[in-house]
Amino acid sequence: MSEVFNVEEIFGQNVFTLGKMKERLPKNVYKEVVKVMDQGGELSMEAANVVAMAMKEWAVENGATHYTHWFQPLTGITAEKHDSFVAHPDEMGKMLTEFSGKELIKGEPDASSFPSGGLRATFEARGYTAWDITSPAFLKESGCGVTLCIPTAFCSYTGEALDKKTPLLRSMEALSEQALRIVRLFGNTEATKVTASVGPEQEYFLVDEKLYRQRTDLMFAGRTLFGAPAPKGQEMEDHYFGVIRERVGAYMKDLNEELWKLGVTAKTQHNEVAPAQHELAPIYETANIAVDHNQLVMEAMKRVAVHHGMRCLLHEKPYAGVNGSGKHNNWSITTDNGVNLLDPGDTPNENIQFLLVLACILKAVDTHADLLRQSASDVGNDHRLGANEAPPAVISVFLGEQLEDVVRQLIETGAATSVKEGGKLLTGVKTLPDFQKDATDRNRTSPFAFTGNKFEFRMVGSADSIASPNTTLNAIVAEAFCEAADRLEKADDLDLAVHDLIKEYLTEHQRIIFNGDGYSDEWLAEAERRGLPNIKSMIEAASTITTDKAVKLFERFGIFTKVELESREEIIYETYAKTINIEALAMIDMAGKQIIPAVVKYSRALADTVNTVKAAGADTSVQAELLKEVCENLAAMQAALAKLKKVEAEASAIEDVKKQAFFYKDTVKAVMDELRAPADRLEMIVDKDIWPIPTYGELMFEI
Repeated sequence: MSEVFNVEEIFGQNVFTLGKMKERLPKNVYKEVVKVMDQGGELSMEAANVVAMAMKEWAVENGATHYTHWFQPLTGITAEKHDSFVAHPDEMGKMLTEFSGKELIKGEPDASSFPSGGLRATFEARGYTAWDITSPAFLKESGCGVTLCIPTAFCSYTGEALDKKTPLLRSMEALSEQALRIVRLFGNTEATKVTASVGPEQEYFLVDEKLYRQRTDLMFAGRTLFGAPAPKGQEMEDHYFGVIRERVGAYMKDLNEELWKLGVTAKTQHNEVAPAQHELAPIYETANIAVDHNQLVMEAMKRVAVHHGMRCLLHEKPYAGVNGSGKHNNWSITTDNGVNLLDPGDTPNENIQFLLVLACILKAVDTHADLLRQSASDVGNDHRLGANEAPPAVISVFLGEQLEDVVRQLIETGAATSVKEGGKLLTGVKTLPDFQKDATDRNRTSPFAFTGNKFEFRMVGSADSIASPNTTLNAIVAEAFCEAADRLEKADDLDLAVHDLIKEYLTEHQRIIFNGDGYSDEWLAEAERRGLPNIKSMIEAASTITTDKAVKLFERFGIFTKVELESREEIIYETYAKTINIEALAMIDMAGKQIIPAVVKYSRALADTVNTVKAAGADTSVQAELLKEVCENLAAMQAALAKLKKVEAEASAIEDVKKQAFFYKDTVKAVMDELRAPADRLEMIVDKDIWPIPTYGELMFEI
């Protein structure tokens, strides 16, 4: 029987929570910490020293020997440099430990080896990490032992943000400030801030460790670059929500335990659509904590998988021909006195504050659809978006029948006098309860869907940080709130002004509303007719962040400077080029060292068989035809391999990073497809005992 543990007892045990602070800090220091967390500002050095001492003592009591400033550079993953608590021995030779307020607040990692997009020359090394007091410190248990991790922002010596957290925190402040102006108009004088809350649903694949190590592509690229379809995929629809296998269940149990210790509110787990694909979803949290926790989730998924003889694949498309993995980003905004601004209530047609917020969000999404699309861009996501397994690359908003009807009434008549009800679901079985249905169905093909009291941004990729999508969401909505407040605060008749503004925004931006099938060709044609952008790849989306419109938005609220935006565009091109380069080199390695030699061996055995059968005077037509097919595909592979080597060398020689990225997209990727096609055909022919790499059937079903 598996080990039993109590969730309530272990939850947050590895987190330096407010509760632990209250127990360990003097009252005046604790109050100062809470005040800074709620209102901003800086801790006094005296208070910082007291907090550092308490934090160190707690960490050491729990086995920690080192601390680290845990930050999120522009690699999309996390970084950490460990320092021990060890100090100089005293005069008696006894080892002392120390951790000061200065060490808590500020760190100085080498910034020269992190992506900067030209912000820093490689010889300029200095960078700073700064403690994010709003995100709690935690203990990470790993092969290094126990380490105290302090969530921090990361910036250059010259002050530019070199990370994902800093812009996110800036955007949260901007959203709060502008949203407060809106709620003040409706008489809410108690709220002091408005917080963006996020709940990311994390999808992932599991694969057996031994099989993983036999696949160069999985090890270096995170996805299979070769592979014929398995006899069975997801077509029977029997994996989704199916019974969780014992091995996977044991992994999920340990994963949950680790996450709960870290204060991550892991709530839901289930099998996803594709074989060996699964999902974990948490409860909603403040945006920056949700971002931190999602990074911890991805790290823990990988770490725990190894302990179970498996590997966790977070790539958006590890296997061709089956559904890839996304990360639905559920976003809402709530005042600190408990009002969810996206809660329509029972009568949304009469909820004027909600309708104004909704109208502003529609305006924001329509105005900045290109930026929202870009925020969900990464290399792996290019395999999913628009592929009828994830939302299309065209941004649209799903409101559902109820809200769409309210919007229609407001646009047509200026007033919504009725609201559609959900009605009762009648099961037809006496022993089953009849219950009230929601007024609106859901739409899995919508990129940005309203789902009751939140918006679900469904485009984000499974391996990507959710910092960028939420930074963009916060920024564009802050702008819409600001523009609305600028007008309404000057109005002589507020009720009339709000009414007119809602109708104006809904009328001008109704093109962004679409409740139908986002996978259909008809929608793509309709979206083009409406003038909605259809940005099909990561690097095509890159330039959207440096348009005059984008720069004006981000600089207006102090979220990014123009220089920071330009650096991020550069990093997008660099990341894309480097990723495809690694994939191309992995294909060259596998084709040249594994697949082609194996096929040559098989063709030689076939040729020997033909000669043997021929010498016996029997019919050799079957063997000869098979040998011909193998040799034709082998020749095609060899030709494509030579071509890939040539274009990869050409790509590497291109100095302009944008031109290089597009060359990889338009030329190198096409040749990679040319190399894969004959290899996948050969996999279906060559003797299984000779084929050198595990097949899709083994990878997805031997788990």
